[in-house]
Amino acid sequence: MLLSLNNVTFSYTGDPIFSDLSFSIDEGEKIGFIGGNGEGKTTLIRLALGELTPEQGDVVKKNGVRIGYLPQSGGFERNDSVRLAMEEVFARDRFLLDELDSVRQKMSRAEGQELSALMRKCETLEREISTRDSYHFGVKIQTVLCGMGFQGRSEENVSTMSGGEKTKLKLCRLLLEEPDLLILDEPTNHLDLATLFWLEDYLAAFKGALFIVSHDRYFLDKLTSRTLELEHGKLLSYKGNYSKYKILKEERLKTQLREYEKQLEKTKKLQDYIDRNLVRATTAKSAQSRVKQLDKINPEKPLPPKMPPRFRFTYETPPYERVLSAPGFDLYAGEKKLLSDAEFTLMRGEKCALVGSNGAGKSTLLKFLLSGDKAVTVGKFVKTAYYDQENAALDPNAAVIDDLRFRFPLFPLTEAYSLLAQSGIDADDALKKVNELSGGLKAKLALAVLQAKNGNFLVLDEPTNHLDLLSREALESALKEFDGTLLFVSHDRRFIESIATSVLCIENGILEKFNGSYSAYLENKTTKPAQAQSAPLSPKKTENESYKSKEERARQAQRRNRISEIETRLTKIEEEQQSLNADLIAFAADFIKVKHITEALDALQQESDRLYEEYGKLIQ
Repeated sequence: MLLSLNNVTFSYTGDPIFSDLSFSIDEGEKIGFIGGNGEGKTTLIRLALGELTPEQGDVVKKNGVRIGYLPQSGGFERNDSVRLAMEEVFARDRFLLDELDSVRQKMSRAEGQELSALMRKCETLEREISTRDSYHFGVKIQTVLCGMGFQGRSEENVSTMSGGEKTKLKLCRLLLEEPDLLILDEPTNHLDLATLFWLEDYLAAFKGALFIVSHDRYFLDKLTSRTLELEHGKLLSYKGNYSKYKILKEERLKTQLREYEKQLEKTKKLQDYIDRNLVRATTAKSAQSRVKQLDKINPEKPLPPKMPPRFRFTYETPPYERVLSAPGFDLYAGEKKLLSDAEFTLMRGEKCALVGSNGAGKSTLLKFLLSGDKAVTVGKFVKTAYYDQENAALDPNAAVIDDLRFRFPLFPLTEAYSLLAQSGIDADDALKKVNELSGGLKAKLALAVLQAKNGNFLVLDEPTNHLDLLSREALESALKEFDGTLLFVSHDRRFIESIATSVLCIENGILEKFNGSYSAYLENKTTKPAQAQSAPLSPKKTENESYKSKEERARQAQRRNRISEIETRLTKIEEEQQSLNADLIAFAADFIKVKHITEALDALQQESDRLYEEYGKLIQ
């Protein structure tokens, strides 16, 4: 046993967070710790670390146990280079290697007893160096730094880095320290997908115990063998990873409900017997014994699981087939060029996940596509609704209900409260100022605003950040049911896999689209030859194309010509529609003329829809 909490009770300002709570962590155990926003997960961790003192109960740690802790926020503060900050972990190894070098130099000049003493010391040093694997501490540092995305940055000063990078460096340091128990509070928050895959593999081989708070279901499934859930102030333990926990919890609730119903039935029968026999002399004694039995039975209805939010995204008018297209554009972040001559098209009903490493330009690309730049064409009747991962559009000084209603002045008050409640914000929280909300509640407010916009094209930048598991799953279900168009960024792989019908990847300055699920994209990425992965998309003929048959080249030429014809015709249709709409206004009083104009507009619309559908198939 490394650590245990025994019958612990703790409260803030008299309100109990939990009471009589117990659990333990054994050597080498891999535990997932889950619970809703505000249930007290971080409080429980701080009690385990000794940062808080329980009102009742005690916290017991094994003598000499080394515990490493990664908080959700609060990175690694140093004024050294990354390399020196990491090498500090291996101070003993550096000393041993320097000492061994010094002893060997002395041995070359020593004789007799002095030489014998130095040889014994050399042997002792070599034994410890071998045990600690001191020769490879530099390799360990580079392995972790490269895996966590700091390749080529070992000489950068830690103090100049962003908050997210400092948190990642804190995790690097903890991995190198190899504590007996590693407590990680949302370790995946600042990681891109490539780094996340690496960290999973590294922690899977970690010899110490893991205690992980995470909303990443794949991460929990891969690493944990026991799941602790904190709900309604109670801590329950389930054997297995997150997926197994879901099954076991459902079974436990069903069992509890069946037992409760049995007890109710039993009390009903006892009460019925008592009512019929208590007043009769011949059966009064028997009835009295039933009264005693009834007093001992106290059926307690099991608490229902916390209700998840209910998100629902709707719109009034569907857009044309082609929602958005950018046939050739450059993307900049300041003066830095992220993409050159990139292209992207999004069709109606498509749900596209935008993936790439941190700093590749995902958020920058989303903002560019929404900026109104002339390089981007937005289709007819497209109504865009945007979710910003920073929730910067929320007014921090406004009450929650006011922030929602200021945006939609015609929104009835009762409907506004109802929307907030469905999104997971109760009436008390609705009256708080936005800056008083937790990160999870701010995200739910932003999602409530998003629902009220009734967009047929949703652009979401990290919508699952700060959401607990129930809320993530509720959002996932709502977006799967949404029949509009979706372009989103997320680091939650199960979220991507459940929703995405296509994947847009930014990698090595190249924008590439894959039509298919996220798992199919990963499989394709794994099996794709390295040369093909790094080759930029280009309209120029590749080496393979030069070997295509004459018939295939002819078909491609026909396809290109047809695309050009459709684009020309669609432009002409839009001009004709504009002219007819102007005539419709001018001749509004002439019923016969209006009838002919509307018939012509209907015919043009049908032709336009047919051409857009053909166009979408040709450009895939």
